[in-house]
Amino acid sequence: MCYDPMMAVKKSSAAAPKKPAKKTAKPRVPRKQQPDSAGLEVSACRLDVGDPSVAPLVTIIESEGGLVVGQYRDPLGGNAVVNAILPIATIEPTPFQRDLSDTHHKRLAEVIQRIGFFLDPVIAVTAPKHAPSKGKAAPPDSPAFWTPNGRHRLEAMRRLGAKAISALVVPTREIAWQILALNTEKAHNLKERALEVIRIYRGLLEEDASLAESGFAFYLEDPALVTLGICYEKNGRFAGGAYHPVLRRVEAFAEQPIGQAIATHEKLATLTMEVEEKVTAAIAKLRERGLTSPYLRAFVVSRVNPLRWIKDEPPPAEDVLRTMRDRAAKFNADKVKQEELSKMTGGAPDEE
Repeated sequence: MCYDPMMAVKKSSAAAPKKPAKKTAKPRVPRKQQPDSAGLEVSACRLDVGDPSVAPLVTIIESEGGLVVGQYRDPLGGNAVVNAILPIATIEPTPFQRDLSDTHHKRLAEVIQRIGFFLDPVIAVTAPKHAPSKGKAAPPDSPAFWTPNGRHRLEAMRRLGAKAISALVVPTREIAWQILALNTEKAHNLKERALEVIRIYRGLLEEDASLAESGFAFYLEDPALVTLGICYEKNGRFAGGAYHPVLRRVEAFAEQPIGQAIATHEKLATLTMEVEEKVTAAIAKLRERGLTSPYLRAFVVSRVNPLRWIKDEPPPAEDVLRTMRDRAAKFNADKVKQEELSKMTGGAPDEE
């Protein structure tokens, strides 16, 4: 039950030979399969009471005042799941998630109250209280369970004064790091994704900073999101949409330990914000001339981006960002015509 999400990464890191960092391939959308061709038969999903795959988890749930109402094997992957009712005070969102949306959780509370049912259980895993990192004991007031998917539902139930909440409790803590894939109750925008990724990254640093960054590619999704997350930490109004396409093309997950790789992301974040400072100044010059467009930032970034002429392997990320910064500083607004801006329809609109 004390599953360590680092162990899988340690094993994969030890087995794989060191190779130069490569661009991470985009995940493929699974092909549509033939009907009734995957997963378990209904009868194979039965998981008997006392099964060793969930017995430690059942013990923890009951010791925290929870009630186990069922257990089964997931019909697709065959993984064990425990259906439980947990005291609402024992569960908290994973600390890596996006910020709570007041509008969303209040709307959920209204709907739940109106229909009189809570029909969408949260996903839960044991928190570090029951699986301490590196032998470190968790603070006494730590939650017993984390939910990587269900923050707004949890808050809606708390708003309604609920004493307990239904949950699908999974034995593997690794699920806690997979919130980008799991959290589907409210679509992520770029800022939310980037902030979640950098929060995950900082959590991984606390767990074990010696493991290779490339081993966490599944959890982090895109190395550019780490850099953008640092930018958003420094400036919540940062216009990340203008720079994500650039960073996504020049960044790759490193083979070096995350304790060292974070320094690279910090440096790239600083350079990106320097580019933004110069781009903002160029935008001000365009506006002084009376030029208008919802895509002024995208226009300037496109003009100073050296990658638009490079079809092969791009230069190092630092070189690209320095080039963009220097070009933006020299941007000549007097040569820009309104007709050019009118043709600009791609890229992210200005986020000011």
